[in-house]
Amino acid sequence: MSNETRFTGLNLELPPAPKAMGLYRPLIIVDHLAYLSGHGPLLPDGSLTTGRLGDGMDLDCGYQAARQTGLAMLATLRSELGSLDRIARLVKTLGLVCCTPEYDAQPAVINGFSELMRDVFGEENGIAARSALGTSALPGGIAVEIEAIFELHSEA
Repeated sequence: MSNETRFTGLNLELPPAPKAMGLYRPLIIVDHLAYLSGHGPLLPDGSLTTGRLGDGMDLDCGYQAARQTGLAMLATLRSELGSLDRIARLVKTLGLVCCTPEYDAQPAVINGFSELMRDVFGEENGIAARSALGTSALPGGIAVEIEAIFELHSEA
């Protein structure tokens, strides 16, 4: 089953592909790897999920923010590559969670992203090497920021 077919079957809504908010590119391709800059939880209406885990934001809200960040990344991939079928696999994920110093469930928050990638790209190609870290602040007060590396199919 193709990535686009799996995505369509999930009945998900992508936000608009985010625009760079500084001096960087949202996606760079080197050889057969697509490097995605940090993305945040961009909603379809253009707003962002903000907050701090352990301080008024619970695990479920953080999980949903990470999942929404994954949707923003899929929007960038589709916009830049034309199709999710260009993706061979997810290689590496770095997830940052805005949280209090004592908060320690960062991996459970980033599962919102990881489970979405598994559902879209399949069990074998959607599960990657991963790091999940806590931080005291993220740009614009966003709850989650994620960057990732994807392997691309070679073009025929």
